[in-house]
Amino acid sequence: MSVGRDALIEPRNDWTRAEAQTLYDLPFADLIFQAQSIHRRNFDPNHVETASLLSIKTGGCPEDCGYCSQSAKYDTGLKATKLMDHDDVVATAKRAKEAGAERFCMAAAWRNPKDRDLDKVCDMVSAVKDLGMETCVTLGMLTDKQAKRLHDAGLDFYNHNVDSSPEFYDKIITTRTMQDRIDTLAHAREAGLKVCCGGIIGMGEQVDDRLGMLALLANLPEHPESVPINMWNEVKGVPVNDTAERPDPIALVRMIAVARIMMPRSVVRLSAGRQYMTDELQALCFVAGANSIFIGDVLLTTKNPQTERDANLLDRLGIKSKLDDGKHDGHTHAGEKPAAATVSVSGAAAS
Repeated sequence: MSVGRDALIEPRNDWTRAEAQTLYDLPFADLIFQAQSIHRRNFDPNHVETASLLSIKTGGCPEDCGYCSQSAKYDTGLKATKLMDHDDVVATAKRAKEAGAERFCMAAAWRNPKDRDLDKVCDMVSAVKDLGMETCVTLGMLTDKQAKRLHDAGLDFYNHNVDSSPEFYDKIITTRTMQDRIDTLAHAREAGLKVCCGGIIGMGEQVDDRLGMLALLANLPEHPESVPINMWNEVKGVPVNDTAERPDPIALVRMIAVARIMMPRSVVRLSAGRQYMTDELQALCFVAGANSIFIGDVLLTTKNPQTERDANLLDRLGIKSKLDDGKHDGHTHAGEKPAAATVSVSGAAAS
């Protein structure tokens, strides 16, 4: 399947599963060539966006998401916390900016925020925005009025993942429907927010489910501006342990390439699970069209590659990022270690 010239320019919203499968099944070199061609048409192929993720409220979530360490339904050994103090959140955002993060994402393990909690989150958003960073939050389901309040506070992005295909979704979650998630995305859009929406692979789903998830995202009225692709991290005590299987590396690269082709103007982020990836696998993903990563030693409740490793890898690949600023001067080469600029991040599953 060859993507026509129009697909290099204008996004489509009428993808079929069969088309996604045909792309996925292309000879590897042909698939990567198409994905890289589209990537170059829409982005600087030698730039990667850097973001930082902080759990501002960890654990105790009433949802039963079968992959999540923060669900109150499972004994994962995670201690629930209250909402973080405003000043501590802002101080963490400052450190993230100094470490090279362009965007600061705040996550709270709620089914949906109470208005009194939203007041505090809105104040955090405004303060982080004043630092000159892009802002993103994930707080669970939103009403239209709550989405508008976040927009008015200066929020740029709302993260709300669909997690998997519609067919696999019911196997991992029963307390929130896929339609609930689509409704929250619509509320965010209607309020003028940009959308960060992706999913998780490696939970026991099949390739068809992964492509079904991409088709769902690509056929939304507007493509998400950011599409995070998470590899499931091992979590003690959750049901997904019984079905999880880490994706074949080449299968992951193929999925990234198909995401780039189907959503040509979306930023595709390598999110959770990068600690399982070799430098060579990450490099292939960047060639296939991934152009964003989270930096910091921890993503919510799971590990993440250290910032100095990321700076070293991107420099070896000749890829520019905000890690080149400040403590990371862009002159680190293979065998050298850049100055550490680690962001301490802990807690909560992005909803």
